Amino acid sequence: MKAREVKRKRTVEKYAEKRAALKAAGDYEGLQKLPKNASPIRMHNRCKITGRPKGYMRQFGLSRVTFREMANNGLIPGVKKASW
Repeated sequence: MKAREVKRKRTVEKYAEKRAALKAAGDYEGLQKLPKNASPIRMHNRCKITGRPKGYMRQFGLSRVTFREMANNGLIPGVKKASW
């Protein structure tokens, strides 16, 4: 799944300029001819380590599970367990 997301990202980057030009011109038939994965809406954020799609934290690029494990082990600088 992680490899599939990387491939999608490359496809989106490849067709970004062409999509923008077609959108600006209002050429929706031209947009239909582009690959489905050229649309940025099809990308999904995934954990950089495990590839987990749910519970993703944008600030760290990790899932909540991986984040918690790494924070408890002191592997993320500046993050410590809250206590009050």
